[in-house]
Amino acid sequence: MTVRRIVSNLAADKVSDVRDFYAQLFDLEVAMDQGWIVTLTSGETSPAQLSIASEGGSGTPVPDLSIEVDDVDAVLARAQALKHEIAYPMTDEPWGVRRFFLRDPTGKLINVMSRTR
Repeated sequence: MTVRRIVSNLAADKVSDVRDFYAQLFDLEVAMDQGWIVTLTSGETSPAQLSIASEGGSGTPVPDLSIEVDDVDAVLARAQALKHEIAYPMTDEPWGVRRFFLRDPTGKLINVMSRTR
């Protein structure tokens, strides 16, 4: 058996608000829109990955989602321009990532990160 994909499903009363949050912040495209469910994609193939944690590192809570980007500073600037509250400030972590946390419209804690090594 081969896992081809793992999809995070976020429950939302206002699907369009959450769609707009992720599409605007991460330049994601709508791959499917049924009204009650929207699938966003970066257009690139990503490996399936599932992380299980007792904490989020550096004493932070475990984030609901981690999104790796090529330029975390640009995403932080975009998040601030869009007036999203930053839940954990930009930090260079000792395990080789640069990251910050914010919450999406459903309250999910999002870890936005880039590798530094």
